[in-house]
Amino acid sequence: MANPEKRNQSLMQLIKRVHGILENEDIEKHRQSQDHVGAIFGGGKDILIKDAVIDGIHGEWVSVNRAHMKKYIILHCHGGGYSTGSSQYARTLTGKLAASTSMDVLSFDYRLAPENPYPAACEDAMKVWNYLMLLGYGARDVIVSGDSAGGNLALSLVLRLKEEGRLLPRGLVLMSPWTDLTASGESYRTKAEVDPVLNEAYIGKMIQNYAAGRDVADPFISPLFGEFTGFPPTYIQVGDNEILQSDSLLLHEKMVEANVAVKMDVFERMWHVFQMSPFKTAYEAMDKNAEFIYDICR
Repeated sequence: MANPEKRNQSLMQLIKRVHGILENEDIEKHRQSQDHVGAIFGGGKDILIKDAVIDGIHGEWVSVNRAHMKKYIILHCHGGGYSTGSSQYARTLTGKLAASTSMDVLSFDYRLAPENPYPAACEDAMKVWNYLMLLGYGARDVIVSGDSAGGNLALSLVLRLKEEGRLLPRGLVLMSPWTDLTASGESYRTKAEVDPVLNEAYIGKMIQNYAAGRDVADPFISPLFGEFTGFPPTYIQVGDNEILQSDSLLLHEKMVEANVAVKMDVFERMWHVFQMSPFKTAYEAMDKNAEFIYDICR
């Protein structure tokens, strides 16, 4: 029987191959490949998906086909470097979130770069937030989650709400959040050889698409440089085999300094947004997300 290290190396090679198949120089083909993956691996027989249109933005309500909690909901911001991704691709996460928490999850298709660079995605996130408030949800009824660039968007949304003096969500759940577009963290160098999903060239392209000509240290572009005093309870998950690991470690550090009730789990031998994968550790991570959400909803 192969030892755990060898098994993990094989798994990492598989993830690298799968990610290589999805990636395409033609950004439209890249987006279509991701949607195809979401259609095949997202959802499940117990998951219901209902389309929504929010001020011209397409979205999806994802829920479990059984009696479940209606008081609280999860607003999910999908990843994809701000250039790819969709609510359909995000079903690999939103389906698991709905199943593990027994809560309704709303994801939405914000405008993508390079066609729509910053601040388009942030504007769309705020529109969706305002829509939820008009539906009758209170800010404290909403947990905001996000993966990768979606983690960036979730943080940017809360920073904007805070700047405007508005009520903040009940909590934040961040999976491998991309928080620092200046790429100042150590892991950009120390994890470059082991990360099976992301590399410097890809991240550089995503930054160019989203924030060309902008100050990437702006807290609404790189939330790591934001002011977190008064932020809601936050839970961060990150793999220790990803070049964005520092984005989470530094965010955790800053939130601790700002007295935020923040918790972080670093998953050994895991890669960027491993929670999307259909295997045991991904489901365990989702159970941890659910535990955090239950704790803050008591």
